[in-house]
Amino acid sequence: MAKEKLTNNNTESLNSNVEATTKIDAIKQLIFGENMQAYDSEFEAVKNDILAKKQELENLMDDVRKELLQNIDNLSTDINIRITDLENSFNDKADTLDDKKLDRKLLGDLLMNLGEKISK
Repeated sequence: MAKEKLTNNNTESLNSNVEATTKIDAIKQLIFGENMQAYDSEFEAVKNDILAKKQELENLMDDVRKELLQNIDNLSTDINIRITDLENSFNDKADTLDDKKLDRKLLGDLLMNLGEKISK
């Protein structure tokens, strides 16, 4: 008996939903009339245009992301090469100093130059 009441309630609510939808459709038909199809097609065209623009923007963002990652990788490689060159230059100058008498002024100048190059 409880199942019958639930089934009856479900059937009644479905019927009332269908009636409400039918009434809404009738009201739309009265307000918009024949123009409803034109509005629907215009809305569909706008929707399709928005989706196309969204896809275009997503593709553009992917391209920009790839280009940025490539540039970051190139910059990182360039910086690593420059640091290695500086280290080699510093080691060569240090080796030259080892061969000469240790000149504090020359060592100070080299360290200042190295500091300036690193800060650039």
